[in-house]
Amino acid sequence: MKSVLLALAGSAVLLAACDDPADESEDRIEAAAEASAAEAGSEPVALGLSEAQLLEADLIGPNRVELGSVEGVLRNSAGEVDRLLIEIEDSNPDRFVAVPVAGLTTVAAGDDTDLTTSMTREQLAALPDAQL
Repeated sequence: MKSVLLALAGSAVLLAACDDPADESEDRIEAAAEASAAEAGSEPVALGLSEAQLLEADLIGPNRVELGSVEGVLRNSAGEVDRLLIEIEDSNPDRFVAVPVAGLTTVAAGDDTDLTTSMTREQLAALPDAQL
């Protein structure tokens, strides 16, 4: 009987977590980004990288400090990638900002490619929330 009650309580907690609007928003963002990357294929779209490669990148600031991770690509009215959707590292609740591609550079990090910026954590945090 105890194990049944524990299982039911655990299920209730999991279901409650699934109903979190922030989780749903993140899942929606991730699904849209993955679908867009699959559609775009392996062609470079910005900074010499494909959408899939951009989605694997972290944003690195001065002194090699990780500022966030790329969660999506944003396009202008001509269909060109001009901004990246960045989830700010260690934000709680999670914050997403749009960072212009202009001024970013690529840097090899082992088998990965990350993006560097001259922006500090404070400058990144001062950007307005991205419209999701």
